[in-house]
Amino acid sequence: MLLTYEDLRRLFPNASGIDDADLQFHTVAISSDTKQQKGLYIPVEKDSTNLQEAIENGAIAAIWDKDLQVPSYTPNHFPILYTKDHVKGLIQMIEFYNDKVSGLKSKREDMTQIFIQNEVLFHENRQYGKDELKEIMNSLIEGREK
Repeated sequence: MLLTYEDLRRLFPNASGIDDADLQFHTVAISSDTKQQKGLYIPVEKDSTNLQEAIENGAIAAIWDKDLQVPSYTPNHFPILYTKDHVKGLIQMIEFYNDKVSGLKSKREDMTQIFIQNEVLFHENRQYGKDELKEIMNSLIEGREK
């Protein structure tokens, strides 16, 4: 079961671009240089807001900081969902997806793949290490395999 645009609209109600509830995401990436198929781009690091590169690498939608201007080169139909906090949004999305797929016997290739490549993410005064985020992801996988 893949993550859908409709799922994301529940978490991020403010959006622009095409509103296609059936749009499915095969991948989620936090780095614009990650090659992804039918991907969702979430630039959680301040220096990783290269939307053009993310689109060229397969992003079909993005979650964007509501206080940042969307680059002028972004196609009008490109789905953008707005958030106040990328890290909190990423964690909410992971938790939501965990709830969505818990108890299902889906194969890994039928699931949205989430790529987290950096060492540390910060949220308010809390630091989320790569290992902690991997632990969240592993709990998703373990929950599906039980």
